[in-house]
Amino acid sequence: MIFKGWGQNLERNSALKGKFITFEGSEGCGKSTQSRKLCQYLKNNGYSVVYLREPGTTVISEKIREILLDPKNLIAPSCEMLLYMASRSQVVNEVIKPALSKGKIVICDRFFDSTVAYQGFGLGMDVDFIKILGKFVCDGIKPDLTLLLDLSVKKGLGYRKDSQDRIEKRPYAYHVRVRKGYLNLATLEPERIKIVKVAEDKAVTQEKIRKIVIDFIKPGKCISVVSRQLIADS
Repeated sequence: MIFKGWGQNLERNSALKGKFITFEGSEGCGKSTQSRKLCQYLKNNGYSVVYLREPGTTVISEKIREILLDPKNLIAPSCEMLLYMASRSQVVNEVIKPALSKGKIVICDRFFDSTVAYQGFGLGMDVDFIKILGKFVCDGIKPDLTLLLDLSVKKGLGYRKDSQDRIEKRPYAYHVRVRKGYLNLATLEPERIKIVKVAEDKAVTQEKIRKIVIDFIKPGKCISVVSRQLIADS
């Protein structure tokens, strides 16, 4: 599958003053936990932060989320992809764009890369077509920084075995394709997508994340504050 990276053909809206940070990764990698921890850390250090999840956050998007993740629903691949896009369009216009326009840091648990990985690489849908739709749906919005939490598929699914949604219940081979898709994206856009190897200790993973984010927000800043804050948070 050939894909040149969606960010290369999507210009960032220069009027948006904030920073957009996304978390990506396959099932069970801990991105939801780690993204919330980062959000709280930044707030504790005086940053104005908006946290959201995809699909979800807005009233409309949360209703779409329920449909997408309910194991009882049999959803065609094209319908699934379009539902994710519809949810994204709402959250972009209702939450993300206004927050970035005000200069806030926006942290999002999943964004467009998830659709490329899960519906493109995972389900085998046309990635170029997904990219075209994404350009329309995201309306000039693309992440400034993406943290890709990487964990073996076997270990990740093991963490989720007791509570699986419709996507998590898919065959092992599907999840392998998703992970490979993410790693493919990271090789195409190394400046934006930073791979974070998930450690057994959540605090170690969080420290890796904070170092990357601090350097992104304030290049060259001494990172010793990260370790002090980790101690304070423990």
